[in-house]
Amino acid sequence: MMDIARSTPPAQTRPRPPAAPASRKHWLRQLGPLDWLYALALAAGAGFALAYYQHAMDAFDDIILVLHVPVLAAIGWHWKPFRGFLAAVAALSLASIALYDGDLARAEQTFFLKYLISSQTAIMWMSALIFIATGAYWLGLIARSEFGERTGSTLTWIAAVMGTVGLFVRWYESYLIGPEIGHIPISNLYEVFVLFTLMTALLYLYYEGRYATRQMGAFVMIVISAAVGFLLWYTFTREAHEIQPLIPALQSYWMKVHVPTNFIGYGAFAVSAMVGTAYLLAERGILASRLPALRVLEDVMYKAIAIGFAFFTIATILGALWAAEAWGTYWQWDPKETWALIVWLNYATWLHMRLTKGLRGAVLAWWAVIGLFVTTFAFVGVNMFLTGLHSYGAL
Repeated sequence: MMDIARSTPPAQTRPRPPAAPASRKHWLRQLGPLDWLYALALAAGAGFALAYYQHAMDAFDDIILVLHVPVLAAIGWHWKPFRGFLAAVAALSLASIALYDGDLARAEQTFFLKYLISSQTAIMWMSALIFIATGAYWLGLIARSEFGERTGSTLTWIAAVMGTVGLFVRWYESYLIGPEIGHIPISNLYEVFVLFTLMTALLYLYYEGRYATRQMGAFVMIVISAAVGFLLWYTFTREAHEIQPLIPALQSYWMKVHVPTNFIGYGAFAVSAMVGTAYLLAERGILASRLPALRVLEDVMYKAIAIGFAFFTIATILGALWAAEAWGTYWQWDPKETWALIVWLNYATWLHMRLTKGLRGAVLAWWAVIGLFVTTFAFVGVNMFLTGLHSYGAL
């Protein structure tokens, strides 16, 4: 009885409220004045855009813009270099808009627009820098040169800035052609290849910083250079860089969320495939001493596919909602839809085999590499060889 009495708390003692989760407290403590200043700058930028470009925006645009503030703030808090990237993009984009001063003809009359920050010039700079960065990464890998690797990383950052500036300025230029022409520049193969280049480069740069290794860059930049090569071919043979009116099928607010989300998935799948290529070579003793450990390559490959799968799933759902609004049904087994489902099933099975069956190693690496060919066909091949409701993206 005495033991029971001693172990029983007094009746008047009240239980303490549960403490805040340690992870949450730790995360909040990590945010300093510069973090909040960055978030304030994003909010101010959104306010500026709402004030000056409201005439070209609808309610859906306003919602997207406002929602981007916390999203970009979270990315910048987690990934500090992203802040400098955004600041550079904002400064150069606003400088270009100011130089235009509402007159599209100034693109050929103003030095900085003609040679640096008009949309087409900025995208050409991006293309050139991607090729040079690829060479620098390979030089760094083969010669074990830290300078070469660092140069490749720096040039890739600059290329990403210039490409993003090019898209933003192209958006502005479309409205200078005519208010009825103006649209977000993600509506044709030329524009989405620029978007793919940017998404893939930024995803790689994130993993480069996250794992503190630049050795993967030589491989990832191959697929980015291939995309840029196609972009240049498409530009010079088809004059694809010319801004065209938005066709009726794409005049929807769904395009503004479906396409970017889709290409985050494509970019992540491309990163995983090229890291998988590096894994297969290293496993066979080729460049093994120059590449990160196999476990690092495998982890990057897995995380890239996980992120890509998440965004591709969201994009597929958004596409179905768009289809329901445009065609009255969520799914019609159009070739583009069918191949999107094949891509989704491919990576869903990849993740299932890794997470539940414990599959590891070369099999998953080969699977990621082959998955890139499946994804490429869904991205470009369907447009080239098949017809359907999505034929507006044909070459």
